[in-house]
Amino acid sequence: ANVFVTLYGQFGVTPKVHLASKSRTAFEKNKTDVFRIKTHNVGPIKKLRIEHDNTGMSASWFLDRVIVTDMSRPHLRYFFACNSWLSREEGDGLTVRYLLGSLNPMDIPKQNKYIASVFTMDVKGSGTDADVYLTIFGEHGDTGERKLVSEGKDNFERGNEDKFTIDAPNLGRLQKITIGHNNKGSSAGWGCDKVVIDDMGNKEVYEFPVNAWFDISEGDGKIQRDVVVGATQPMAIVYNVQVMTGDIRGAGTNSKIHLVMHGYKGNKNSGKIFLEGGTFERAQIDIFNVEILSLLSPLSRVTIGQDNAGIGCGWYCEKVCVLYCPFTGIEQVFPCGRWLDEDEGDGLVERELYEMVSLRQRKQKKLPWSLWIFTSDMKGAGTDAQVFLQVYGEKGKSDETKLESKSDSFEQSQCDKFMIEMPDIGKIRKLRIWHEKRHPFSGWHLGRVTIMKTLNREKYNFACNRWLDINEDDNEIIRELPATGVHVPEPLPLLKYRVTVCTGNVSGSGTDASVYLNIIGDLGDTGERLLFMSKNNVNKFEKGNADEFLIEAVSLGMIRRVRIGHDGRGGGCGWFLDKVMVREEGQPEASSVEFPCYRWLDRNEDDGQIVRELVATADDVSYHIAIKTGSINGASSDSKVFVKLYGEKGDTDKRLLVVSDNDLGNYFETAQTDIFTMETFDIGKVNRLLIGHTNEGLHAGWFLDSVQIWVPVHGVQYMFPSHRWLCKDEADGKVEIEIYPSETLEIEKLINYEVTAVTGDVFAAGTNANVFLQIYGEEGKTEVIQLKSRSNNFERGTTEIFREDVFSVTAMDLGLLKKLRIRHDNKQANAAWYLDRVEIMDTKDETMYFFPCQRWLAVDEDDGQLARELVPVDEAFMKREEEDEDGGVSSSQAQLGLEQKAMSTTYTLRIKTGEKKYAGTDANVYAVLYGTNDDTGIINLKASKNYKNKFELGLIDEFTIEAVDLGTLKRIRIGHDNGGGSPGWFLDWVEIDAPSLGQRLHFPCGRWLDKGEDDGAIVRDLYPNELQTELYTPYVPYEIKVFTSDIFAAGTDADVFIVLYGQNGVCTSQKSLCVNKRERRMYFERAAEDMFIVELEDIGDIIEKIRIGHDNRGVNGGWHLDRVEIRRLLRKGKTAIFPCDRWLARSEDDGETIRELVPSDIIIEKLSRDGTLKVIETEVDDALETHTYSVAVTTGDVYGAGTDANVFITIYGDMGDTGERKLSKSENNRNKFERGAVDTFSIEAVDLGQVFKIRIRHDNSMLSADWYLDQVEIIDTDTDEVFLFQCERWLSRKREDKRIDRVFYVKVSSYWLAVQSSKNASTRVELIPYHLSLVTGSDRDAGTCSRAYVIIKGSKQNETERLWLDLEGKSGFLPGVLDYFTCYGRDVGEIKNVELGHDGATPESCWLVEEISVAVPTKGMMYMFPCKCWLAKDRGDGLTARIFNVLDAEIVSISRKVIYEVTVVTGDVQHAGTDSQIYVTVFGTYGTSEEILLPKLEDRFERGQSDTFNLELEDIAPLRKMRVRIDGTGSRPDWFLDKIILHNLETDDEAMFTYEEWLSRTYGSKHTLVCEMPAVIDEEEMVELTIYTISVKTSDASGAGTDANVWMIIFGENGDTGTLALKESSNTNKFERKQTDTFRFTDILSLGELSKIRVWHDNTGPAPGWHLEYVDVHDDIIGKKFRFQCDRWLAKNEDDGQIMREVACANNDVLDFDEKTKYEVIATTADTDDAETKENAWIILEGKKGRSKELVMENSTKKKRFLRGATDRFEFSSKNLGDIASICLGHSPKDGKKNKTEASWRVEEVVVTERELGNKYIFQCNSLIPLSYKRDDFQTFECTKFIESFDSKARSLVPVKYEVIVITGEEKGAGTDANVFITIFGSNGDSGHRQLRQKFRNLFERGRTDRFILELLDLGDLLRICVEHDNSGISPGWLLSRIEVTNTANGVTTIFRCGKWLDMNRADGRTRRVIYPKY
Repeated sequence: ANVFVTLYGQFGVTPKVHLASKSRTAFEKNKTDVFRIKTHNVGPIKKLRIEHDNTGMSASWFLDRVIVTDMSRPHLRYFFACNSWLSREEGDGLTVRYLLGSLNPMDIPKQNKYIASVFTMDVKGSGTDADVYLTIFGEHGDTGERKLVSEGKDNFERGNEDKFTIDAPNLGRLQKITIGHNNKGSSAGWGCDKVVIDDMGNKEVYEFPVNAWFDISEGDGKIQRDVVVGATQPMAIVYNVQVMTGDIRGAGTNSKIHLVMHGYKGNKNSGKIFLEGGTFERAQIDIFNVEILSLLSPLSRVTIGQDNAGIGCGWYCEKVCVLYCPFTGIEQVFPCGRWLDEDEGDGLVERELYEMVSLRQRKQKKLPWSLWIFTSDMKGAGTDAQVFLQVYGEKGKSDETKLESKSDSFEQSQCDKFMIEMPDIGKIRKLRIWHEKRHPFSGWHLGRVTIMKTLNREKYNFACNRWLDINEDDNEIIRELPATGVHVPEPLPLLKYRVTVCTGNVSGSGTDASVYLNIIGDLGDTGERLLFMSKNNVNKFEKGNADEFLIEAVSLGMIRRVRIGHDGRGGGCGWFLDKVMVREEGQPEASSVEFPCYRWLDRNEDDGQIVRELVATADDVSYHIAIKTGSINGASSDSKVFVKLYGEKGDTDKRLLVVSDNDLGNYFETAQTDIFTMETFDIGKVNRLLIGHTNEGLHAGWFLDSVQIWVPVHGVQYMFPSHRWLCKDEADGKVEIEIYPSETLEIEKLINYEVTAVTGDVFAAGTNANVFLQIYGEEGKTEVIQLKSRSNNFERGTTEIFREDVFSVTAMDLGLLKKLRIRHDNKQANAAWYLDRVEIMDTKDETMYFFPCQRWLAVDEDDGQLARELVPVDEAFMKREEEDEDGGVSSSQAQLGLEQKAMSTTYTLRIKTGEKKYAGTDANVYAVLYGTNDDTGIINLKASKNYKNKFELGLIDEFTIEAVDLGTLKRIRIGHDNGGGSPGWFLDWVEIDAPSLGQRLHFPCGRWLDKGEDDGAIVRDLYPNELQTELYTPYVPYEIKVFTSDIFAAGTDADVFIVLYGQNGVCTSQKSLCVNKRERRMYFERAAEDMFIVELEDIGDIIEKIRIGHDNRGVNGGWHLDRVEIRRLLRKGKTAIFPCDRWLARSEDDGETIRELVPSDIIIEKLSRDGTLKVIETEVDDALETHTYSVAVTTGDVYGAGTDANVFITIYGDMGDTGERKLSKSENNRNKFERGAVDTFSIEAVDLGQVFKIRIRHDNSMLSADWYLDQVEIIDTDTDEVFLFQCERWLSRKREDKRIDRVFYVKVSSYWLAVQSSKNASTRVELIPYHLSLVTGSDRDAGTCSRAYVIIKGSKQNETERLWLDLEGKSGFLPGVLDYFTCYGRDVGEIKNVELGHDGATPESCWLVEEISVAVPTKGMMYMFPCKCWLAKDRGDGLTARIFNVLDAEIVSISRKVIYEVTVVTGDVQHAGTDSQIYVTVFGTYGTSEEILLPKLEDRFERGQSDTFNLELEDIAPLRKMRVRIDGTGSRPDWFLDKIILHNLETDDEAMFTYEEWLSRTYGSKHTLVCEMPAVIDEEEMVELTIYTISVKTSDASGAGTDANVWMIIFGENGDTGTLALKESSNTNKFERKQTDTFRFTDILSLGELSKIRVWHDNTGPAPGWHLEYVDVHDDIIGKKFRFQCDRWLAKNEDDGQIMREVACANNDVLDFDEKTKYEVIATTADTDDAETKENAWIILEGKKGRSKELVMENSTKKKRFLRGATDRFEFSSKNLGDIASICLGHSPKDGKKNKTEASWRVEEVVVTERELGNKYIFQCNSLIPLSYKRDDFQTFECTKFIESFDSKARSLVPVKYEVIVITGEEKGAGTDANVFITIFGSNGDSGHRQLRQKFRNLFERGRTDRFILELLDLGDLLRICVEHDNSGISPGWLLSRIEVTNTANGVTTIFRCGKWLDMNRADGRTRRVIYPKY
């Protein structure tokens, strides 16, 4: 069976650990098995629990004893005696034991005895035949589940007492028991009276009153119960547990499932709970309510298992969800995703699950209360009605609670007890109790009610002593009772309220329906009361009635509002309610509060609501509710849907949603969004909502996707994700649920305006047309609002009064109103309308505005206009009734010059139509832009700048919009008129660029605008997505005047462009002056003066030069430019004049079409005091000169070097650049750019200053476009300065890196070095690298094109900025792909959370992330977060960002890296640059780095260049040497390496490695691609050159010689030699039997002392097998010989078949551990005031091999020790202790007496060095050690850093067999046919590259486990492995699950989890992976 152990220690309990055995023969008779387990440190171990899962053939097991050794302190050994069976068949039938331990095997603590007496009830049928189980819980733990059996006795019979003895460790005080049975046998039901437990050891007796039935068919159906000690039983805490079975074939099970919940740190647990009544079918969620008598939440873990009984008992558990505990309000998720099956996976049938903390949610806490109801002792007092209850407190009220009554509750003179849960509602004020039966015999006489909070025993009493009966007392069946008791000093009075309900005087206004009312005040509400006894009318609610009712309630305080409604039953149930009046009985009528209504409560009138909230003054709030039905088959519902909102200030009633705003006809259809408006009082911030349906109709089941609520008045929008069925037959069968908001967004706040339109008293003045209104204010304007209600509006006024129509308009706060626009659409007959005036009341500050009109809006009256603009007048004006002719406003349209341009903003709209089928539209599209100040009004998007046919599939259309002063854009509205053939349109996004504001906003949409799709809307409001907003420097307007000369043919139709330059080379982008062809024809005519206003980057006040040119297109492209004048809008109007007076033409002058101009004059216009304009003209004296640059281009002398393409160059200087110029006319060759030729060109440009770089490209045109550019030389002819650029690169689409556009830097100029160093200086901010990898899920739509980001968070708000993960060369995250990123962010210390999100806001941009890992190399940590969740607006919970808690991560230690700044200098020799791959390996004293590829990044490693960048290297300093290797690929495989400098940024050390030679097969003298260089630190070489002489002796065995090729690597303290080929021997025929071959290797860097060699051959030739006797290596420089004794075969068919051997050096003697050794202890005292001490200190060293005695560090008066900040050395001799794991430090008085005063010693660190081998152990202490004479007062410190010496490593190199187990994944196609190789890295070195192979076996097949044995020299602790395959065979792709490597010498297994593909076509396309161990 599988055996598990759990350790109980001082600091907690370990999880259950599986003792997985490598051998098949573990736990055999008379056998000792050793297991090494890694788990949490729980401190000294008190006891352990050992168990097995009873699987397998022979599960019974007799366990003798268990010994536990602490591996880091082997002197701690705990002995646990067991000496009993763990078996279902033998002994007491238990398979779990608790064992007590001690450090002394002779003194094992005794188990305690408990005698349990179980009393069965004395009633019929109370006995049971089932097996009864008992668990006892005490303060120190529990006994585990015990089956109560006694030999040959029939237990648990009626009326019996059964005694059982239970042996268990001492549990301390007993707290509770769990008792239950397994429901076996014919009569399983059992009635248990009580359980008495006698604790023999502590001489205590505990009684547990059970008094309950354990029967599935009786009572509550439970067969397992928790019982606490003592008489009063508290309320059980109900945990809501959901168990989800996976969606995999065969996932379901028939077994019994059990669950154990473990509390914080594992100290408390729930005991084993059987989940009864679940189905556990595939893809099902089973929901259980588990009652436990202890508070465990938040749980640390859960255990779930199945009993492995029955057929098909295997079960695939997806997750155990959400133990929602009402007490703490915490919901937790425990993912599993594994089989619990003997035959699947690892064969376990029980698993420990850990929480995914990121998914933890907090809900409303609910607390348990006990409730007692006393029915009076009088005849007929009892009732059989259903009783309800609601409790009110200071902070709110409980939900209505139905008291689950049995048939015999509420009988005469009986007390019924109930448990209820209530949220925290503060001190209790009152309670309402009622029943619903109105027939005669259900009357009930209630005596009193008591409630008690079970947590703190807070108690309240409610006296009643009245009838709840329709025939008694006041005929009420509802009572309110004020709370009394110690917590209520002043109980509230019970009052009667007189309510008058006035029905309207409209025809048909009365109702026969049942009317109910709820009065709501400051102290609570009355609940809904049926108004059935009118005090003054028999027939209630008739037209014009005022009906009075009395309502008895506990005082409500100030009455705020009433809620009134009817049930909609009966014939004429529609009701027109005028008002409701409420007053306290006995108060005068004047004091009554009036609640006006004047509306219908009728399903067919007004808005269809039959419940209304009335407020004394109208301040209702509109809640807009959008309900989205899921797009799943059958998601739609025909049922009626209701909602109830819960807010901070109260909650609404349950409201049926009957009339929607976006009238879609049929509601709640699949994938449809329905929008409803709910008018109610202000409930404050919405906390949660209840939504459900009435479950009627054919398809009642409904799949609710999400609910969105926006509250314009508050300016917020809430998102409630649901994604679940509300259906009796799906999931958990609920049809109503509570949902909590996942996010809250800000939207604009709105207020109400009351608009009164007064129709004039003129014949036929009224209209039936639709009337529209728009209001303008200082802060903006409203939308166009249609004024409509359901009644008949705008009828002609009767004689007495005008007809006034009142409308309520909700809009954003407009501030002071400015004007309004009103119109009608002239539809229907009698459309003409005479409008007298409009009055608008701003309800916020009660301001009234009058807009007089007194004119017709008609086609055939007055002036025939249907629209009027009205301006407000003051009230006095209205009173005078003056005739206002026309309120219109006319404004002369001002001309748009520069000043207006500065006022207005140009917006560029880019509109992207989606990539869906039929996405395009032919309708007319319009847009409105809304800013904070104003909006643009409707803009019809007619003229797309780039497509004639607009809005077609996948296209992006551009439009330009001019607008004045909108302020910041808040939202846009975009829609269409639904015209044309196929109007439906799928809009992806809109982007708005406003250069003058310097922002580009992105408005995502991703929805249809189509009557037949989505929610049927054809207009949408879009909001900007903050994450996609781009900010840049705002553009400013320039006025550019261009003067064309008055010469023949001076004009042009070409595209003229301009670039402006400011100081220091700042320039604008290139801007074309004409937008289109029409303008190009219009402007630049002969003698014309053209003015353009352009927005360009701000380059400062001074324009140094401009570049103007054209593209020579059109009929006559040549242009003669006279001058350019440029004006900027500054305080002083400055105009700069740039004279030109030259041709820009190919056929005139010098053939150039680009000119650079400098300013000659500046004109300043000033307005003088007397109002005249003064013009001052000044000459520019320090203008830049125009220089001529001669450019000599040398084409290389190699085959095919020349080009016929067009070549372009841009020259950059420190004062600006030339812009791109075409090299068109060579001065010395007709055919330009031929092989080996030099072409000279001259370029005119304004002085560039120091030229430092050029950009050169060609357009790849003509046949032979490839070009090899050798060099470019630029001469400034005016100053004779020469700038040389050595290029030596191809510009070709076919060669090198296939680029035809390159940048070159000038041959080292001091300026460029200065720029470089300043660049580097700026990059040295304290950023550290984070390596991220992301796996996207494999669902088809799992990928996304959004930009993803990560924020890494430490403690205390310490977090990185948003690190964007930008994919290079990929369009997005693709399904199933693994992507890598390196980001630089600040060091946040210890990582707490990682936030992952993306900027996609549309439904399309959903992303399923499988896992994310974050590696922090500078800390040596990697965090792997399982994610498996959607980041999407409409999937999962609707979030596009998630925060992952580090507690969910699997944390892996990776090698810690240090950041070095690397400078690579390439030689200044012809062809020195390379594009080969360059690899570097660095060797240091403490190890060797991995081989690192230096990234080329376009222009690194070029001739004469030094490239500086950062590299992460292992912490191996001090450095010794470096090996550089190039792989000779690329079109330039040769490289001349000058030197490499490594600068450690942490310690500031610098090492230089100089080579100054070629790495090349062809150039130079060495003809090698590998070189080694010694490190030079402070002018000293760290390693010297030497000669190695290697003698190889072949043995005297038959067939010992070999013909194969042999290689060798030698390892020593300075690293290794690299691979040496043993070729040139003293003998011609090498490696023959009994022969010694000698090889000499000169010029090799000495390795110092040697540790091992690796020798192998390639198995070629006729007889490749080789028996090697030994190898001798002689090092000339130290003059020492090292012997490596082998005596083994290297042969495929001899020995173990390996042809690679590692041999340790025989010179190193083995350490004798019995000898004594010396330890040096260096103690550093802290540098603080309280640090030093005059007394002695002592130390104990705890090693892996033993523990030292107390070593005293003496402090004498002569030699003072432990002074502040001092470091003291001590030397001790001791037996060898092995590796030192910890030290104990004590501080004792010198005289050993009891100390008089308090004193302490603050020790900073202790360094212990073992002198024999030189191993160093560093202990960071930083703590105060108090003075104490006691021997056991000390502090223990763990080793923080261990530095192993070379000697120590060399001596530990003994041959060890490693067992490598490779497990291939289970997915389809997981197996591979390729050859697999592995390299194992350990603290002592690596294994070399080993192939994993076996004879005659097909390895690495799907789901298979392959075992290999490798014999290696001991690697020490395994750090990582590298696995790769050679991609050979038919299907080389491989899914590697994991690799387990076991060191067979010490039995330590290291597990390397992979779970990723090694496949060219999957994940990241890699076939090589580096894997770190799990622990």
